[in-house]
Amino acid sequence: MKHQRRLAVALMLLGAPLPALATMPGTCAAPVDLVRLQTQLPRTTLRLAQHSALRIVALGSSSTSGTGASTPAHAYPSQLADALHYRLPADAINVVNKGIDGETSVDMLARLDRDVLALGPDLVVWQVGTNAVLRNDDLGRDLAVVRDGVRRLKSAGIDVILMDLQYAPRVLDHANYPVVEIGIATIAGQEGISVFRRFDIMRYWLREGQLDFTTMLSPDQLHLNDESYGCIGWLLADSIVQKAGTAVLTSRR
Repeated sequence: MKHQRRLAVALMLLGAPLPALATMPGTCAAPVDLVRLQTQLPRTTLRLAQHSALRIVALGSSSTSGTGASTPAHAYPSQLADALHYRLPADAINVVNKGIDGETSVDMLARLDRDVLALGPDLVVWQVGTNAVLRNDDLGRDLAVVRDGVRRLKSAGIDVILMDLQYAPRVLDHANYPVVEIGIATIAGQEGISVFRRFDIMRYWLREGQLDFTTMLSPDQLHLNDESYGCIGWLLADSIVQKAGTAVLTSRR
């Protein structure tokens, strides 16, 4: 595992082409096309280029707060921070976990000023949509709220990544989940931001036999566990570094 991480960093520093698979701790490799972000992260890139402190806020519900993890240090935002510090050890990077269990986009938008904008982040990773599906909410309303939140973040000059649903039995049991998946992708495309494709990445692990629902999820068949939160954190770090950090690493050689 450590050898794989060192090799990945060495390849980036040497400007070598990316492999067909982004390899992470354990068995959670994923195709680069699934991990690659669709748009630039201008503010994040600028912070890294200037060696300025980079602040990331992880906004979301229970799969951001870390339900299913053995400790808060194993939630995906903490593991994202570890992965970014490993890849960019010279940079001051702070990842703030603002996940609250059970929330929908409506709840998150209500605390956007207090929990996000007041912190002055450079990048917000917004995990959203699962609870709306599980509760059979008015999905059109929830998606409209997501769009509103994205626009508020963009108007503040903040880079935004949306994180979509988890691929899990309790989500798949609801026939309405494609509405949210399509809605999130549509909002991202129209607003010029990226989606971290958690749903497709987890489905890939399952289909390729790298992980199954038992090893990928906590016993509730919904939330991730220490290993899969780690996989998400490391793959998301790859996404960010590939988009915002590669040019910075090249300029430092």
